[in-house]
Amino acid sequence: MKIQGVIGAVIMAAGGLCPLVHVPVMGNWNYFGIDPVMGGIFYLIVVLALRSAVYDRVGMSRFCGWAAIVFMLLTLAAVWFKSHDYFSFIHFKSLINLASGMVKYKWGWFVILAGALALITVKKTSIPYAVNTGS
Repeated sequence: MKIQGVIGAVIMAAGGLCPLVHVPVMGNWNYFGIDPVMGGIFYLIVVLALRSAVYDRVGMSRFCGWAAIVFMLLTLAAVWFKSHDYFSFIHFKSLINLASGMVKYKWGWFVILAGALALITVKKTSIPYAVNTGS
């Protein structure tokens, strides 16, 4: 079992529950507040990362770390585009930018990034287990 991979997966799971976006009237949102389907996909990546860490699959752990980073960037872009599209009924571009600028990113993204970086830097063990030669 790779302890660093387990710690990275747990940190990512905690980061998904931290505040990711602040919407002025509605408050702070985590992954499930942004979109329940995105939250499910994110936690599927977390479960795969945890399973790969438990069963010593270093390649899968690294893949899950990279997948989490790519999915996090896609989510950031989706939040940005959605906030700009949500206020498109306003006909003045400066008011659209003002209204969409009220949606703020929070500190939970850094927690997810820390967990993903921990998964990416998991190393292979040079000598996995001591083998009894019987001599």
